[in-house]
Amino acid sequence: MNRRDLLSLLGIGACSFAHAALPSAAAKTVGAATRETPFPVVPTPLPVATDGLDADSQQRRYARIELEDRLVLPDGFRADVVAVWGDPVAEGRFGFNNDHLSFLALAADRALLTVNFEYISARAWREGYAEAVGGTLPFEGVIEALAARGGRVDAASLPAGDPLLENMRQLAEAAMADLGLGVIELERQPGGPWRRRTGRFDRRITGLSGWRDPAQRLRSSGPAAAVFRRRERLGYDDGLGDAIIGSFANCAGGETPWGTVLSAEENLQSQVPEAVHADGSSVSPAERPFAYDGQRLDGLGNPFGLAGNKYGWMVEIDPRRPEQAAVKHSWLGRFRHEAVAVKAVAGQPLIVYSGCDRHGGHLYRYVSDATIRDPADPANSALFTAGRLEVARFDPPLPAGGEGRGRWLPLEPSSPVAPLPPSHFTRFGLEQAILLPHSDRLRPGAEAFSSDAAVADYRRRFQTLADLYPGQGEERMGAILIDAHLAACAIGATPAARPEDTVIDPASGDLLIAFTAGGGSGDGRADPAIFRGPQGQPTWPYGWIMRLADEDAAPAGGFRWRLVATGGAPWQGGLGFANPDNLSIDRLGNIWMVTDRSTKSVDLDLFGNNSCWVLPSRGPHAGEAFCFATGPMESELTGPCFDSGEATLFLAVQHPGEDHGARPSAEAREAQAHRLVDRSGRPFEQLRWVPQGSNWPSGVPGRAPRPGVVAIRRLAGGPLLES
Repeated sequence: MNRRDLLSLLGIGACSFAHAALPSAAAKTVGAATRETPFPVVPTPLPVATDGLDADSQQRRYARIELEDRLVLPDGFRADVVAVWGDPVAEGRFGFNNDHLSFLALAADRALLTVNFEYISARAWREGYAEAVGGTLPFEGVIEALAARGGRVDAASLPAGDPLLENMRQLAEAAMADLGLGVIELERQPGGPWRRRTGRFDRRITGLSGWRDPAQRLRSSGPAAAVFRRRERLGYDDGLGDAIIGSFANCAGGETPWGTVLSAEENLQSQVPEAVHADGSSVSPAERPFAYDGQRLDGLGNPFGLAGNKYGWMVEIDPRRPEQAAVKHSWLGRFRHEAVAVKAVAGQPLIVYSGCDRHGGHLYRYVSDATIRDPADPANSALFTAGRLEVARFDPPLPAGGEGRGRWLPLEPSSPVAPLPPSHFTRFGLEQAILLPHSDRLRPGAEAFSSDAAVADYRRRFQTLADLYPGQGEERMGAILIDAHLAACAIGATPAARPEDTVIDPASGDLLIAFTAGGGSGDGRADPAIFRGPQGQPTWPYGWIMRLADEDAAPAGGFRWRLVATGGAPWQGGLGFANPDNLSIDRLGNIWMVTDRSTKSVDLDLFGNNSCWVLPSRGPHAGEAFCFATGPMESELTGPCFDSGEATLFLAVQHPGEDHGARPSAEAREAQAHRLVDRSGRPFEQLRWVPQGSNWPSGVPGRAPRPGVVAIRRLAGGPLLES
């Protein structure tokens, strides 16, 4: 029974209720479960194995509930707001939609926090701009002018005196000022809480750093820099050589043992063109025109003529050296980066794992040419400038035990072209075209192939990557790295289930990977031979966590893999969460995981607000999942990281109120009905009340929400979790 049928059965309409009476049995209390748990577990909106309730109690507790527009924590914990959108940072401000967080201790009571700012939620940004930033922007004028011209405009097509051009640039410049990454300084107060302090390390890199002041431009390393410098090209030239203006779409990230931070540029395609020519040069900025309708804000790079091939990289900064330019390392590849894990062992090459967050994106491994002497030596950053990039090819798991094997395919000119055929998907009842570099090598971007015969003909024409990417030496290698996703498709890398984070398990050295969702889109589809649901479903929208053990760092080296946690409702075979995203591992070996379920998907409404979970890897609770926190309405919790003593968990609250903006009053809510299943297998109906919009962090009705970062600790002090 779907939600609409169930609402009809209960006599309730699926609409917002401005003056609806709250059900008397609304469940809002956060209390301890009835059995010993690592902490007083935060209730979820659906029955889970770790809620400590028998079947009858589950039916009573979950029959009627109300979600809350706040950060819900276990009893005995509190969250202190550290920074929110609009707070001053260096010459700029704390940006919008904060994502990855990196904690770096300077002393016992002083530290730096590096923060990514990913994208703009257009409605909440507009509603809160005057309060958070001050001043006004020409929102209405731009919406009306664009609507009259088809909704999208290439800035280069407008005459210099057109008032729309200046208004577009003003709006885009303000949005770009809220993207990128920043560094803020923290100080521990007496009694334990961390607080923001203005310090000399404060820094902001925005989406337009270097546009006005060339001294602020970012550097590029590796073979792509040769592509940026070449004068003869098939596509667009921004005239900057190998220098780069700004960084944006900064999503996940990670740290190196020598104290630098890696920031991943993910959804570049929303703001600049993603497609490139065979020589790695960008298509014209006109291919991603500026667009704004009040709900979406796209093409922010267009008014400034940004070259798309300079975005989608991994950016390295040293938080302790604000005067040092940030560097985009091209040997780590250009794609929709949303993961990075660094393995640095003395006497071995530097290894970096990263993922491409798209349906059918890939898992990558970079291996440096030189080896590490001292993992803490800042000179190790030079190891990013020479090595090889590889992409994962997974083999199906064995029937017994569910363990599979795989190998790393090198992305290099001699690699053979061997894409998956479309029939690979039809065996599982799925139709999926194969995207490959366009067969007309004078045309940029991808071409879709729907038949095995067409793919076979493609392979006869292009036998290696050298046949697809022209040039010699660094220029050819740079073109491959710039077009890494399509090059990986061409050599037969496994299309994966949106790899959103990677982290090294310090105890075993294994790689943990959060695969957010197994499904498909026009971009591609996860391989159903690898990413299958608990009953073998070829599409599984709830995600997994995978453990991967590398066997060696040699070229075309092998690995072993297995899925260790599955998303989904317990009666579906999952652990009770949906869409695992960022991961962190504490000293006890617990996996801390936050979720990234779309708030626009009715099918995922069952799981309620996005949340933070703890998955013990050893002890009596190994293999279980405990909900530690749930986020405010329409938000996502991101970037979990700890202070040095693991007495504080830092979390970013991203895009509160993204769908509905500011919640106008406490009565603005929607009624939902869901069919649940208790632990004995009996179905029952739930009436759920869901606030529309958010007022986090103020909690004041009508006040616009603002993304921010919180520091979570025990009221009684001490470690977050006891051993």
